[in-house]
Amino acid sequence: QKQITFITVAAESHDDLMRLIAKYRDRDRSTRTFELAWSHAQLEYRYLGIQADAAFRFSELASHLLYPNIRLRAPVERLRRNMLGQSRLWAHGISGDLPLAAVSVNDSQGLGLVRELLVAHTYWRLHGLKADLVILNREPASYDQPLHQQLLRLVEAHSLHTGVDQPGGVFLRKSDHISEEDLNLILTVAQATLGTLRGQLSKQLSSPPEGGSLPPQLQVRKFEEQPSAELPFLELPYFNGLGGFTVDGREYAIYLGPGEFTPLPWINVMANRVFGALVSESGSGCCWYGNSYSNRLTPWNNDPISDAPSEAIYIRDEDSGIFWTPTPMPVRELDAYRARHGQGYTEFEHNSHALEQTVLTFVPLQAGDSDPIRIQRLRIKNTSSRRRRLSFTSYSELVLGTDREATQMHVRCNWDQNAKALFAHNAYHPDYGSRVAFAAMSPEAISYTSDRTEFLGRNGSAVRPAALRRASLSSRSGVGLDPCGALQTKFELRPGEEKTLIFMLGQTDDVGQARELIARYSDPANVEIAIAQTRQWWDDLLNTIQVKTPILSVDFLMNRWLLYQALSCRIWGRTALYQSSGAYGFRDQLQDALALVYSAPDIARDMILHAASRQFVEGDVQHWWHLPSGEGLRSRCSDDLLWLPYVVCHYVEKTGDVDILEASTPFLQGPALKETEAEVYFQPVVSIEHATVFEHCRRAIEKSTTHGPHGLPLIGSGDWNDGLSSVGVEGKGESVWLAWFLVDVWKKFAELCESRGEQRLAGKYREEAYRMSASVERTSWDGEWYRRGYFDDGTPLGSKDNKEACIDSLPQSWAVISGAGDPDRARRAMRSVNDHLIRRKEQMVLLLTPPFDQSRPHPGYIMGYPPGVRENGGQYTHASVWVAMAYARMGAGERAVEVLQMLNPVEHARTPNDYAIYRTEPYAVAADVYSIQSQSGRGGWTWYTGSAGWMYRVWLEEVLGFKLRGDRLSIEPAIPGNWPGYTITFRYGQTEYRIEVENGGRPSEQEIRLKDDHQNHTIHVTVGREDSQNVVDTSDTPSIVV
Repeated sequence: QKQITFITVAAESHDDLMRLIAKYRDRDRSTRTFELAWSHAQLEYRYLGIQADAAFRFSELASHLLYPNIRLRAPVERLRRNMLGQSRLWAHGISGDLPLAAVSVNDSQGLGLVRELLVAHTYWRLHGLKADLVILNREPASYDQPLHQQLLRLVEAHSLHTGVDQPGGVFLRKSDHISEEDLNLILTVAQATLGTLRGQLSKQLSSPPEGGSLPPQLQVRKFEEQPSAELPFLELPYFNGLGGFTVDGREYAIYLGPGEFTPLPWINVMANRVFGALVSESGSGCCWYGNSYSNRLTPWNNDPISDAPSEAIYIRDEDSGIFWTPTPMPVRELDAYRARHGQGYTEFEHNSHALEQTVLTFVPLQAGDSDPIRIQRLRIKNTSSRRRRLSFTSYSELVLGTDREATQMHVRCNWDQNAKALFAHNAYHPDYGSRVAFAAMSPEAISYTSDRTEFLGRNGSAVRPAALRRASLSSRSGVGLDPCGALQTKFELRPGEEKTLIFMLGQTDDVGQARELIARYSDPANVEIAIAQTRQWWDDLLNTIQVKTPILSVDFLMNRWLLYQALSCRIWGRTALYQSSGAYGFRDQLQDALALVYSAPDIARDMILHAASRQFVEGDVQHWWHLPSGEGLRSRCSDDLLWLPYVVCHYVEKTGDVDILEASTPFLQGPALKETEAEVYFQPVVSIEHATVFEHCRRAIEKSTTHGPHGLPLIGSGDWNDGLSSVGVEGKGESVWLAWFLVDVWKKFAELCESRGEQRLAGKYREEAYRMSASVERTSWDGEWYRRGYFDDGTPLGSKDNKEACIDSLPQSWAVISGAGDPDRARRAMRSVNDHLIRRKEQMVLLLTPPFDQSRPHPGYIMGYPPGVRENGGQYTHASVWVAMAYARMGAGERAVEVLQMLNPVEHARTPNDYAIYRTEPYAVAADVYSIQSQSGRGGWTWYTGSAGWMYRVWLEEVLGFKLRGDRLSIEPAIPGNWPGYTITFRYGQTEYRIEVENGGRPSEQEIRLKDDHQNHTIHVTVGREDSQNVVDTSDTPSIVV
């Protein structure tokens, strides 16, 4: 006989961990541990005055608090009546943030149950479970209140460990002092409701679960399967064995044969202004309305290993009983699948069981209002020789909030007979409690269920749901269930016949809007119109500028994917697989808007105005915030506020829209940060004070004008790299990068001031810029590169004298980008970037090197990342794009293109070996790439990164030299000498300009005056190979003023 002991150990440090492992690896020690645990339990039982059977009851009741079960919830009718949210609990001193047990006490005979629950409450706390216990005294009102006095004495005797009227404590309340609505709310939100009239705790725990009759099992018979046609082969540029682009670059097609999987989920983020959906190549994904963090309709599962689906479409042969999904998950078949990601949609193709199946998933997008709905169109064709009887089932787990654990007990569902749809509400949601979520299908469902447990079966899964072994769904909906939306319909297909089904999931303001949307999109013809409109919307946006360069992968990214990533994911969706923020970041979406000034200046303008409205009257801004509440973070992050004037200057220069400077937006008001606070999360109020955008920018600049011991701006709780959160924790740390950035903002805004006749202000900012540049040169040149900054105690950061992070790319690239660095030093600094940070073998551009590991002084949370991961010595693509931008500004076009190609995701997944290393999507920019030895070259977070917008800008503006200034355009490229040329097609209003650039010849500097004359024009531009100046050839170009 052998004994094996499994041990789980956690410790504060590696040394402590190894000590504990050695300690408990000893067999006698393990045995002794069990004995001590038993002895401790006996002492605890004695202290509480209970036996082991009571402890078991307490644990069983605790399981109901953590995993609510309808058996101990309030009666269904009570649950259905509640329409109040969490904030209403606060008037009764209850936060609603913790699990809650409620007991109703009618008379003194129930004091034994109350005493047992008070002991259970103490038992939970001793074992680390913090929960509220609400005791509702239902004694009729009387003068002496004998029951209430007895309850007070009980609570006083048994609340030593838990406290009274505080989170995790005991709340004794008289029910006749609570309105019926509020009483209903308390009992509705309680995970466990008990009553003294229902007997002792053991009896109430043992009450049998309510059982509803379920449909009978499906009667099946065997059929011989007929062969299915193979998916047709597609000629795909950059095909790597799993996927490649379609010839026009509009789609990325992923082919999954038997046993084939992408290394990590390869996703698409599709969104409109109010609604969005995420879908991976497996078919897994989620949906949201408004805020992709706080109002998810279906679960966000950021597990890149399992990519577990919470939604599915099932097809079942009603004769054989065999069921499957037309997507690779959850039911994977041996027949191949193809997923085709495009702008605003993803289409799946699968042939099996002699049926051709395609599922197109999209979020409608058209001019004007956006519909809050995700649509899935299933087309199925019978290629067999027999009539097929089929059923189609759509299934979605419902959240209606942040996550199922927090919301599932509050979601109530009902079947709407008018819409033939399942409706779902979560009145408990603080922001979206009045909204109506819906699931519908066309042809209309003939059975349904909103009970996830019924659909999956106890301990079941989406791979083999119990409901698909039954003849139909139960048509059950209501409250107190494990919520889901499952719909089923059936029909027959003759040989050669094809039919279309529509599956809809969305959320609206009210029932009427939901019914209208369902009615409209139940018509397949309207769905086809919506698909065409969505594709056309993206085409109109992306076709504003089209390029043709010597590098096809660059054309694909520039023409279809980079702007799509920036708008659909970053600005509208604000979520992806690896991060689901839902929030707006002040500097984040502003920087994304920089890339939209050509194709969607209205969206860029709206983003500027929205960001301006998140500025406090003192000039600082919210670091990030959630809508619709406006709750967010006020911090000491030092670069946030400067992005407003930076982006405004860029927007005005490119669009000529000077009117935005006079647009008025309000300020915010809220408590200022205390000296000991680096950040505070709260909901500010909108101030009655309004100001123009120009004034918002001026206040931001004035607030940012700080000087530390070296004459450099204070870094605060971090600058662009907010991982440097401890560099200036005492308020004296400085940032060299921020100095360059501030200089750039001062110079740009001075030009704007001058154009408005604000000569004094312009002069002031130019003087500040001159002095700051001089301070950097005087204090922060390290011999071969610029330092990154200084700690509070004056210790240099990013110096050759540092053992870690001795060089950082940011101050080097921005010495060039700002135009403020000494030219000779800036060139030497960029040579150092080339020598130390560019790794050609791995095709990476690091942010800094060597990574932080044991540094003192401690730089901040950046050191929480393993060395070589994310900002801590990995490639942080945002900063790497700035390296390329700096090389282009220096005229080093070949080096700029080389760096940009290192960042090009297509180039990291050209072969099976490439994608096995890189792992992430070949069509979406990654925020970071690991340099850690064991994972070198592996892509990190993808999609949700500002790198996409910056990469678009640097290719277009810096490399291809597209310089738009209102109605004037010049071409000032920085391209490799071996490029023969390139073409840019630009839509200016209703006029198309085709700009053909030839590399080589006699250059000269001239501008193109743009006119919107509804004509098509061809412009021939010659750029010199040596000095990169340009000449405009006006022959055969009507209506062009040069």
